[in-house]
Amino acid sequence: MPRAARKPKLAVWKFASCDGCQLSLLDCEDELLAVAGNIDIAYFPEATRTVLRGPYDVSLVEGSITTAHDAHRLHQVRRQSRRLITIGACATAGGIQALRNFHDVEEFTRQVYAHPDYISTLKTATPISAHVPVDFELRGCPVDKGQLLEVLTAFLHGRPAHVPTHGVCMECKQRGAVCVLVTGAAACLGPVTQAGCGALCPAYGRGCFGCFGPKETPNPVSLAPRLAARGLTPRDLQRLYRSFNAASEPFRQEGDRHGG
Repeated sequence: MPRAARKPKLAVWKFASCDGCQLSLLDCEDELLAVAGNIDIAYFPEATRTVLRGPYDVSLVEGSITTAHDAHRLHQVRRQSRRLITIGACATAGGIQALRNFHDVEEFTRQVYAHPDYISTLKTATPISAHVPVDFELRGCPVDKGQLLEVLTAFLHGRPAHVPTHGVCMECKQRGAVCVLVTGAAACLGPVTQAGCGALCPAYGRGCFGCFGPKETPNPVSLAPRLAARGLTPRDLQRLYRSFNAASEPFRQEGDRHGG
């Protein structure tokens, strides 16, 4: 009898993060069962205690690098992975923890810990791509489960992943949402933010917070006067960009431009 074809091995790794993007994968429920039938989940502590040795066909990596130990461990993951996909704002742009990049980390540890000399951490939180080659970056805080399934399926079948790079404004138009920026209802980063959330916040009268990071060829400089006209101060504009994707280059530059 012919030998059964080997199933691809999937590994899911966590670094500094909240686990939200891994939970997005678990939230796929019925779809995940279909995926699981065609792959071996070799390493995924959030879902199973099973551990299979590498190499792995696809590794999903959540979280940013904040310690020297994690930087070393990441290189080990990369060596074991034929394809490495980063998932979420932490892995693709440093995440909320990258706010440390703008301040004195040693001062933080002195204020928080009774014995800061026991804390071993880097001065910055950096995305995975700052340390190892990455085959695909999937944005979001958290990632969209539909996009995650699309990327995972695409890589397992050797085809390009179809993930939009246009702005959230397109999603607003698709769902018939009134533009909160035009009406003045809220400050909104939709014109410079990549689609993926389905325009969730603007559809309910809230401005986009930039969860999916900068879209393809954003132009935040041109958006600034519109936001300033709503009464936002330079400090307000800086805080708007320093959130989930503060260390992504376009958002970092725009945040710096409004206060250094």
